[in-house]
Amino acid sequence: MNTNPGPLAERIAARLAASVDPAVATFAEALAQQAGAQAVLFYGSNLRTGSLDGVLDFYILLPGTQEAAIWPTVSYHERANGDITLRAKVATMRLATFARAATGELTDTTIWARFVQPSALVWAADDAARAEVIGAIDAACITAGRLAAALGPDSGTVEDYWRALFRATYKAEFRVEKQGRENDILSVNADHFNGLLPLALDAAGIASDEQGATLTPRLAPNERRTILGWWKRRRRLGKPLNFIRLVKASTTFDGAARYAAWKIERHTGMAVAVTPFRERFPLLAAPQVLWNLWRHRCRQRSIQGRA
Repeated sequence: MNTNPGPLAERIAARLAASVDPAVATFAEALAQQAGAQAVLFYGSNLRTGSLDGVLDFYILLPGTQEAAIWPTVSYHERANGDITLRAKVATMRLATFARAATGELTDTTIWARFVQPSALVWAADDAARAEVIGAIDAACITAGRLAAALGPDSGTVEDYWRALFRATYKAEFRVEKQGRENDILSVNADHFNGLLPLALDAAGIASDEQGATLTPRLAPNERRTILGWWKRRRRLGKPLNFIRLVKASTTFDGAARYAAWKIERHTGMAVAVTPFRERFPLLAAPQVLWNLWRHRCRQRSIQGRA
C-alpha cells in the first residue's frame, strides 16, 4: 500500500470527507457501534444524489485479521428516521482484508474496481482507522490505474482508459450489466474521475504525457506484460469467485426476507408478510411468495383489461 501523503492521497482524503445527510451518518454510526467496526464507507447512487430513498449501500470494516473464507458478509437493515424508514444493504469484512484486496495482492477484483469510484468515509473509530482507509482507497486507485493503462490504448483520452478498465472488470464478474454501463459511471461521476488517472499513474511510478485531452502512459512493454499477466489470472478466477459469493449470500444474507419483501412491494405493489418462517428460511419460502406474486400480477392485468 502507498502510505506517502502525496497528491493522490490528499485528493482521496478530501473526497472521502464529503458531507452526507445527517441521517446517513447516524445510521452508519449505529451500524458501526453494533458491529464493533473500525470504519464505515458509504457508496452508490445515494451518495451521488443525496437521496434517502431506496437502499443505502455501506461497507462496514472490522478490526482484526481473522477473515471469513468467503467475504464480505451481506446483511439488510432498517432504521426509523422520522416519518420514513431508512433501508441499507451492508457488506462487512475486516479492514485488513479490505486493504490487502485494494492493493491487488488478492485474487479479488471487486474492491479496487468498486472503490476507485466515489465513496465517503462516514464513520471512523479513530484517526488511525481513518488513515488506514485512506491508504486502502489510495491503493485501490493505483491498482485500477495501472490496469487501465495496460488495457487501454497507447494514447487516448482518460475516458478511454477508464472504459477499458470497467469493461474488463464487468466481464470478469458473474453479473449482468447493460451494455455501456461504463459510460454511465463516467458521465454521472465526471467530477470524481477528472484528473484522477494521471495522479494514480504518478503514484504507481508510471510516467505519462498529457497533450490537451490526450494522455500517453509511458508503460514499458515488459511492465505491460507483467500487469496483463497479473490480470489474466484474476480475470480467469473472477466469475467462479463471484458465483461462490452469490451462493453464500443466498444462504447467509441476514435480513434477506425483509429486503425481498420491500423490493417486491416497491416494484409490484404487492405487500409480503415477513413471517418468522420466511425470516428464518427465505429460500424455502420463496416458491409461495412467487406464486402469490404471479396471482397478484394476473389480477392486475385482469383489472387493467376491464378498465
